[in-house]
Amino acid sequence: MAGELGGDGISDALVVLGAAGLIIPAFARVRISPVIGFILVGIAVGPAGLGALVDRHPWLYHVTITNPAAMAPIAEIGIVLLLFSIGLELSFRRLWTMRASVFGSGSIQLLLCAILLGAALLITGQPVGAAVAISLAIALSSTALVLPITGTDGPLGRGAFPLLLLQDLALVPIVFALGAMAGGGLGGVGRTALLGGLTVIAMFGAGRAVLPRLFAQAARTKSPELFLAAALLVAITASLATAAAGLSPIVGALLAGLLIAETAYVEEVENIVRPFQGLALGVFLITVGMRLDLKALLSGWPLLAAALAGVVVVKTLVTALLLRQRGEGWAVAIEVGLLLGSPGETTLIVLGVAAEAMLVSHADAAFWQTATALGMTVTPLIVRLGQIATSTLSRRATALPVVDIDEAGPGTVIIGFGRVGRLVAEMLQAHDRRFLALDADVDCVTAGRRDGFPVMYGDMVRADLIERLGLDRVEALVLTMDDPPLTVSLAKRVRALAPSLTLIARARDPAHAAELYRAGVTDAVPETLESSLQLSEAVLVDLGVAMGPVIASIHEKRDALRQAIRVAADLEREPRIRRIRGRRKPA
Repeated sequence: MAGELGGDGISDALVVLGAAGLIIPAFARVRISPVIGFILVGIAVGPAGLGALVDRHPWLYHVTITNPAAMAPIAEIGIVLLLFSIGLELSFRRLWTMRASVFGSGSIQLLLCAILLGAALLITGQPVGAAVAISLAIALSSTALVLPITGTDGPLGRGAFPLLLLQDLALVPIVFALGAMAGGGLGGVGRTALLGGLTVIAMFGAGRAVLPRLFAQAARTKSPELFLAAALLVAITASLATAAAGLSPIVGALLAGLLIAETAYVEEVENIVRPFQGLALGVFLITVGMRLDLKALLSGWPLLAAALAGVVVVKTLVTALLLRQRGEGWAVAIEVGLLLGSPGETTLIVLGVAAEAMLVSHADAAFWQTATALGMTVTPLIVRLGQIATSTLSRRATALPVVDIDEAGPGTVIIGFGRVGRLVAEMLQAHDRRFLALDADVDCVTAGRRDGFPVMYGDMVRADLIERLGLDRVEALVLTMDDPPLTVSLAKRVRALAPSLTLIARARDPAHAAELYRAGVTDAVPETLESSLQLSEAVLVDLGVAMGPVIASIHEKRDALRQAIRVAADLEREPRIRRIRGRRKPA
């Protein structure tokens, strides 16, 4: 038994757990990103680091990764769980609302980056096939590194997430295309596409029927272990199913998360999977560090640095200009561009496929794999550059007079200073009520403060900003953002921190209002409801219908919608949905 416990697996597990439990917290104390920490651990304990000294110093065996290949399956599970968690944060409804950003902006960004990088590779003398394969590979970015930094909500998340999601989905057709270029033929590609499509449809149907019952049974046992086992079973089974059909495992993981997101158990699954996702991602980052050969890096660093810098510059410019065209501020556009500038984990997959298909020489594949690992290592530093760029662009706002907050507190806090937030601020100002507005858009902050409003720059997605607001001194919090998922998430977090705070939220429609009430808001105001009723009133009156019956029917419709929201939100009281208006004189 002792011999069995002393194997390579136990030694490697000791290194991983030691990194997660001891080294990473030490890095956190000196404010070094855990991403850099895990990658540095991979460099140190890998075959090009301390592992090269094991023959001379046998005791190093216990603090190095002796079998790097054995770590690959755990690293793959990390990627699978990351995409599974992304699916949990989504829903089919939210994905449908994002279709223009994902398939429109995402496709344009990927194709433009690939075209520009491919042209540069052709100029340097690469054959057409190699240029196409390498450009498609390095045009991809790192979902595993970027999304934990940006999240899926907030300005950065809304800019980065659709582009990353499209890149992950595009991995499948890219691999198909490379297979066809290598002589696999369109017939094999077509069969794989057909089989993959049928597999996804079957998973969708089975998931809708089976998953609610599966998690209901797990919930009845009140066993966290069984709940965890069910979640991991679903995620890994879905990944294996799509892999067996010829698709990428990440497609199955994402679909599994989307299906569970439609059930009542999504929050429990999300919370119980998160620690395992973090540890498995840590293993993935360690394997990235192990790919870096320090000797090769030192000998060829000028060419590697130039290649990586060129990729980052091209991708940053394309992404930033595209986001700016979409209406994002320069600060967000530049920061997201820098975040997506480096190649990612899917780059390594595509390069491996291209090398096996003989489209790219093994030497070129190894060069770009090293450049990718180096790029992923410096991604947190690029994040810091993006933050500096954001700070520089926001100086226009911070250079204005400092907002004076009364010692008694800010009064009412308005989150979001667009057209709705500004109107709320004007009404509070008209009644001499103290207030403070926050917005993550530098241009909105600048315009508001020039007009004399107390507006501050801040991204409420950051938990530390919510804590620094001092909710105990806030009279009321008003959420005016036009982002339903972010509004619900923020409402839950604020309500957990301040159970008695007056919390009022802008809702997109009655269904969103019901969701906000379930999240704990005091009042939710559906913007489409009153505007629709006012339009209906105007049409009927202008058509000659008597004012009395029109007003009566409007009140009836409002009451019906109010009752629908009350039932959907399981409220004991009726939601306050009314309109204060002057008497309208008929023409």
